[in-house]
Amino acid sequence: RCIFHSFTHPNSISLSGVLSLSVYIRRSRESPAPAEAQMQAGVEGGGRVNRCCWKCSVTQLKKIFWGVAVVLGVCSSWSGSTQLAKLTFKKFDAPFTLTWFATNWNFLFFPLYYLGHVFKSAEKQSPKQRYRECCRFFGDNGLTLKVFFTKAAPFGVLWTLTNYLYLHAIKKINTTDVSVLFCCNKAFVFLLSWIVLRDRFMGVRIVAAIFAIAGIVMMTYADGFHSHSVIGIALVVGSASMSALYKVLFKLLLGSAKFGEAALFLSVLAVFNILFVTCIPVILYFTKVEYWSSFDIVPWGNLCGFSILLLTFNILLNFGIAITYPTLISLGIVLSVPVNAVVDHYTSEIVFNSVRVIAIIIIGLGFLLLLLPEEWDVWVIKLLTRLKVRKKEEIPEGNGDIASGLPNKSRRTRPSMSSFAH
Repeated sequence: RCIFHSFTHPNSISLSGVLSLSVYIRRSRESPAPAEAQMQAGVEGGGRVNRCCWKCSVTQLKKIFWGVAVVLGVCSSWSGSTQLAKLTFKKFDAPFTLTWFATNWNFLFFPLYYLGHVFKSAEKQSPKQRYRECCRFFGDNGLTLKVFFTKAAPFGVLWTLTNYLYLHAIKKINTTDVSVLFCCNKAFVFLLSWIVLRDRFMGVRIVAAIFAIAGIVMMTYADGFHSHSVIGIALVVGSASMSALYKVLFKLLLGSAKFGEAALFLSVLAVFNILFVTCIPVILYFTKVEYWSSFDIVPWGNLCGFSILLLTFNILLNFGIAITYPTLISLGIVLSVPVNAVVDHYTSEIVFNSVRVIAIIIIGLGFLLLLLPEEWDVWVIKLLTRLKVRKKEEIPEGNGDIASGLPNKSRRTRPSMSSFAH
């Protein structure tokens, strides 16, 4: 009241009025208004949210960037190894020997993993300590002789059969058909998991499996059911089946493995290959099933190049999930099909008739359907529900704007009498 009195009556300004005015101004400067405090809190909260969103977006961008790099690596290594194997067989017709030679390179998995552990891990361990820790994957007693023959040897046989049948099929049919038919292993994994592991039944994956089977039949029909092509298609389907059996049995007997455990397991497969599979190429050589006149004509460059590409492909396939999404890694295998098709178009006499093209599209579509997550239907329902809610919200808001337009216009044209009261 004193402040109001001093402003309304200038002739009666007193010392107490001046003091109270200075105190009021000081307090107003020191303590902001509640509205201003709320605005400051909102700005601070918005800044924190923006920083969190920025961090999330940067992390996702990094994952997508590494995903693109891994996809390109998987596609190039898989298609490159397939084409190089085809080229190698023109000079060195020995698919089992090539399989044995390339499998021996799996021994490098654990040493390469340990190098990554030394550079990345904060708590560094000696090779012996890391080996013992990873051996717990095989059981409480570690990697014993019994475990080696019961849990490692069967997978070594399946690994060799998968690669040998795949390479032997490359000799019979073109690389495009081989690569697209091998994509059916995803459908075989689902069928075996559904039967053996009692995985969740999904109708869309049954449709994908039907697409895969239909594609195999159409691919066989594309060449007119010749014996040469039928044998090659049967070899690829057998390779895809062995690959699916390998994955399902691994999950059934051993479960899931960490990176170090997976690297050790693949190195153990190489040890099994060296100890127990070496005799088979020797027998094939002396029986002249896979014979070469001298070691000078062996294309060692092609053999080492194929082995390096296959090793790179398996490294990206097993350890790529550490830096990107698993779905992106699987896309690299599908993208190798058009790459092989382009190469075959310029290097071989392949005929892309309508039946072959439809078969490739059907198998590729089935592979992509198998990449859908288990809760894809729930996500689709949620997305459709949100879209419906947004549409319902937009309609009333639009009506409200139209209805409120007239009063606002009238207020602008006819100002209120209260504006002249002061």
